[in-house]
Amino acid sequence: MAARLLGPRVRPHVRTIYALVRVADEIVDGSATEAGMPPSAQRRVLDALETETLTAIDEGFSANLVVHAFARTARECGIGADLISPFFASMRTDLDVASHDAASHEAYVYGSAQVVGLMCLQAFVNAGGAVAHPADPDLVDGARRLGSAFQDVNFLRDLPHDVDTLGRDYLGVGTAASREDVLDRIDADLDAAAAMIPRLPGDCRRAVTAAHDLFAALSRRLRRAGATRERVRVPGPVKLGLAARATVGAAPLRAHS
Repeated sequence: MAARLLGPRVRPHVRTIYALVRVADEIVDGSATEAGMPPSAQRRVLDALETETLTAIDEGFSANLVVHAFARTARECGIGADLISPFFASMRTDLDVASHDAASHEAYVYGSAQVVGLMCLQAFVNAGGAVAHPADPDLVDGARRLGSAFQDVNFLRDLPHDVDTLGRDYLGVGTAASREDVLDRIDADLDAAAAMIPRLPGDCRRAVTAAHDLFAALSRRLRRAGATRERVRVPGPVKLGLAARATVGAAPLRAHS
């Protein structure tokens, strides 16, 4: 939904970023698993995808259309191995780590979510330009915190599925970290990110506001729902209302509102 609110300068680049992310996720949790591929083979395929991606960025070409499109985005927008390698490292973590403590959670979220936000930020500030440059540090911090909030909301919402089906515990809820602690962290990250959204380029602001507000709504619903095993959702009409609000240029909602 939010991607549709991006301007044409940026939208294709964000789509190529998420296409590569989706392919990697399918190797770890999707089609490769369903095909009966063992973790050792999944790791080899994931390693090959990372190598192919980095090579394509260097050479400007790949026969893999998803990788080729991503490489074009990376070359134009200044996305390098400093963001790509941590992403693949976190994907590999899913193959052999079942439970996370605070330190491993932080490292996993950096690679699986924060760097994806940073890739998008590089597209926001560089797409269509002659020379790519790093984003301002405040925007970098905002992108990282928004990525963390998105990932932790997903972890909390999908907790029963992750534990029962995938055998993974990303949050440690019920042990060292309480559910309320996680929600408080999510809301703090959402509010910190919201403060940076007005500084984004105008053709990106509405989309990021819509995404932010959707996850803020999910956070509020998760807090109200308590420790339910039902998957918490934001109803379609509410999503449309959030998108409409963002479309007219409204400021991001506070997470606690």
